Amino acid sequence: MNNQVLIVGAGPTGLALALGLTKQNIPCKLIDKNKGPGEESRAMVVQARILEFYDQLGIADDFIDKGIKIKQLQFFKNDKRKAKLNVENMGEGQSPFPYILSLPQDEHEKILIALLAKNGVEVEWQTKLESFTEGKNVVSTLLNKEGQKSDEVFQYVCGCDGAHSTVRKALGFDFIGGSYEQLFYVADVYCESNETNGFQMRLFDEGFCIIFPIRTTGSFRLVGIVPELLKEKDGLQFSDIAPYLQERLSLELTKVNWFSTYKVHHRISEHFRKGRVFIAGDAGHVHSPSGGQGMNTGIGDAINLSWKLGAVIDGRMNSRVLDSYEDERMAFAKTLVSTTDRLFSIMVGKGKGNQMIRSIVLPTLIPKLTGFAAVRNMLFKVVSQIRIQYRDSMLSTGKVGKVVAGQRLPWVEFATGINYDLLQSFNWQIHVYGGAISNTKSVDIPVYSFPYSKTVEKAGIKEGTVLLIRPDGHVAVACEEGIDAINTYVEKWHVRI
Repeated sequence: MNNQVLIVGAGPTGLALALGLTKQNIPCKLIDKNKGPGEESRAMVVQARILEFYDQLGIADDFIDKGIKIKQLQFFKNDKRKAKLNVENMGEGQSPFPYILSLPQDEHEKILIALLAKNGVEVEWQTKLESFTEGKNVVSTLLNKEGQKSDEVFQYVCGCDGAHSTVRKALGFDFIGGSYEQLFYVADVYCESNETNGFQMRLFDEGFCIIFPIRTTGSFRLVGIVPELLKEKDGLQFSDIAPYLQERLSLELTKVNWFSTYKVHHRISEHFRKGRVFIAGDAGHVHSPSGGQGMNTGIGDAINLSWKLGAVIDGRMNSRVLDSYEDERMAFAKTLVSTTDRLFSIMVGKGKGNQMIRSIVLPTLIPKLTGFAAVRNMLFKVVSQIRIQYRDSMLSTGKVGKVVAGQRLPWVEFATGINYDLLQSFNWQIHVYGGAISNTKSVDIPVYSFPYSKTVEKAGIKEGTVLLIRPDGHVAVACEEGIDAINTYVEKWHVRI
């Protein structure tokens, strides 16, 4: 078979999955039922952990060049600014990308599509997955491209086809959760104001509006809740909501490029996999936009799944590794849905407690607390997704000092570069921090030695630590000096380079 993997859905998740596979020279077919790339973009934030993944694929600069690094967060109560927080390099010392990047999802997708095209992978638009049947070693599919049906066979099928996923429904998975009663709006506008630098959180008694800058001068993305008196209006237009916004934002809105309304859901699929068929991104989990996590989580799913599929298809790892995909990503998805649900309830809740949080805690207390370096560091870890770890995963073994298997490799800068530069291989590797190792008989995995220093110690790495690093930059094994634990791991999972 020419294509080993069928990817259904060409949003950020499906596109990132395809890039992860092409990085490993795994042929794939990428289809989407739409006529072309999305134009009604909603996601705006690209988090540091995703930029780290993109750096591994050699494409991070493409996104950084097109995006805007958020320099400050501003908190408003109605039209009065309550606080301003500098976040230009909030994660300094924790990541090679210590900032929040603003980039509209439609631009994000265009970059990914162009990069795939350079690698010989074209999105097949107006193509639907009609049905599929799993056999012993393959998945037989019926595809429909503009009315022309064809039977094609793949080793694996991945549904990255959104909240209304055809693949998830065909698998019979329940999509557990519900919908928020509020109606959201999103708009791209031009406005004139001296207060529109950086990210803004505008808090009202009855809701909120978030303002993101877009690269074009004077252009901004507005996201918020449609007021109660307008949410039942048929054919709601931006002209209906503009007076409400201008009154509360004290901004002169001069032009609107795009406007849409939508409902927000909080749901998670009961499973992410059945045999040779997987789901990822919104097909598996949807939640409120709190914290700018949705698109980033889908891309995280894609990277996690891509290196595992590639290793199995190439015979570089035991097929049991595929069992770890649902194990690792569902645990995080459940935590994320629960957390964003609580945050969203605070942002829109009508009770006195929630109103007090919106009126006092968010605009006053939180900006003051984030003036402390420890609080800023923790905030960056949570929002940027660098704190995601798989300690309880079947793929995680050992602990040395503060480094626990399953966590993301601690970022360390040396005079000659950073340890993350080596991750661009998107393959297994061994890191030694101080000292030397021997007895690497099991497999020819590259070994990199780093001198021990105060910088390494500050990153939580004990002298003499030996780490087996997964292709996605997470620690698989943490041990000291001799590497018997690594050899045992390699033999157990049949790891090959």
